[in-house]
Amino acid sequence: MADIASDIAAGFLAEHGHMTPDDARRAADVIARIEADGIETVRFSFADQHGVLRGKTMVAGAVASAFRNGITAPSTLLLKDTSHRTVFPVWGTDAGFGAGALVGAGDILLVPDPATYRVLPFSPHSASILCDVVQKDGSAIPFSARTVLKTALDKLTERGLKLICGLEVEFHIFRIEETRLDHGDAGMPGLPPETSLLAHGYQLLTEGVYDMLEGLMDELRRGCETLGLPIRSMEAEFGPSQLEFTFDPDHPMAHADAMMLFRSMTKQYCRQRGLHGTFMCRPKVDNGAASGWHLHQSVEDLQTGDNLFMPESDGTISPTASAWIAGLLEHAAECCLLTTPTVNGYKRYQPYQLAPDRIQWGHDNKGAMIRALFSPHDRASRIENRVAEPAANPYYYFASQILAGLDGLARGLEAPAPVETPYDSGAPELPKSLISAVEAFEAGTLFTGTIGPEFVAYLSRIKRAEWDRYLTTVSEWEQREYFTLF
Repeated sequence: MADIASDIAAGFLAEHGHMTPDDARRAADVIARIEADGIETVRFSFADQHGVLRGKTMVAGAVASAFRNGITAPSTLLLKDTSHRTVFPVWGTDAGFGAGALVGAGDILLVPDPATYRVLPFSPHSASILCDVVQKDGSAIPFSARTVLKTALDKLTERGLKLICGLEVEFHIFRIEETRLDHGDAGMPGLPPETSLLAHGYQLLTEGVYDMLEGLMDELRRGCETLGLPIRSMEAEFGPSQLEFTFDPDHPMAHADAMMLFRSMTKQYCRQRGLHGTFMCRPKVDNGAASGWHLHQSVEDLQTGDNLFMPESDGTISPTASAWIAGLLEHAAECCLLTTPTVNGYKRYQPYQLAPDRIQWGHDNKGAMIRALFSPHDRASRIENRVAEPAANPYYYFASQILAGLDGLARGLEAPAPVETPYDSGAPELPKSLISAVEAFEAGTLFTGTIGPEFVAYLSRIKRAEWDRYLTTVSEWEQREYFTLF
């Protein structure tokens, strides 16, 4: 085992600072576990800009080489919109990242993280290892998903702070009636399946609906437990065929990885059983309901572990909580591109729908964007940001919260008064569309000053490409509104 670790520690990744001696020892342990677990193939995956897992599968005997030298993959994987179209001019000399960078559909390098090794419950002869992404020469790619979150976490650590978060994730599972896999159904994107319901919905938290879904819930729960995800509860949510899973508090990187694995596991479990799992915010189905992703968060002192969101004994909001909330509110519009990155997600921001439509906070109020759950002496005092859709890239989403909250702290901002009637207040509205979010993202200063202008230009170009395709597609609404009238 020591020989394997030494071999990995002498490889290309270690030479360029991407595989520490501790990482090499963990990698050697993983190789031993692969043999002990009877693993035949390993999926090396990274989260792309949309929070979709991409990567390559290798046989067990090739894993040591992956830890030594990384795994090559086409650089265009970082340059695609949600239709999987490459939206940067890669066939010229400058794709927008400087002469010679990410051109010619050349390779990038996947850097396996040995700490993320897991046997896949839906494919027990296979394991998963999550990866970072760097240039082929070993240099960093500043807009890659895990790198963005690591940058934000480094800034948090520099201030002597730690973020704790807990996830509440809503999603839908439907029965597949027609797979739509004829040749003519292919495309960019292809046609989605035709589906039907597993439960009628609108019976929030009733035991009868849970019982209808219990077999599926149990399979997903056991899958989470096998993957080591900190599953806490499973619920029959409000809408038809809508579920919610919650997870115990954890570190942001651990939870970002967990969200990636949970979404992937859910979709693959479902597909194997003739079902369709989707984290699309508001599926176009009759009588449907939108899904949200509620992020609980609190800040701790890195040295003492004290919860700095705990209010004073008289209930007065703590200075840290006040500044953090103020930062989230001030930067909410420019953060929306990271919390709500799809055209579809903005159709959730409607009043009286248990979703936010304005930039504000309130005490235990589920209509506000930020719901404060504070109590004197309550070590679980926290806030819940209800702004995001479940399709968000978790690494970008968490980074946006950290950077916005830190800005509030650095500038000594104070939160405004909490609201009691969030749908009747005069607070600024959240962006109404993806293009409004793109414009706010471009006009803001938060990400330019923290991650860098290349990140802003990169993500804006991808999302503008999606918006342009959306604008040039004739919708069902237009056909119904105008085809007969005119």
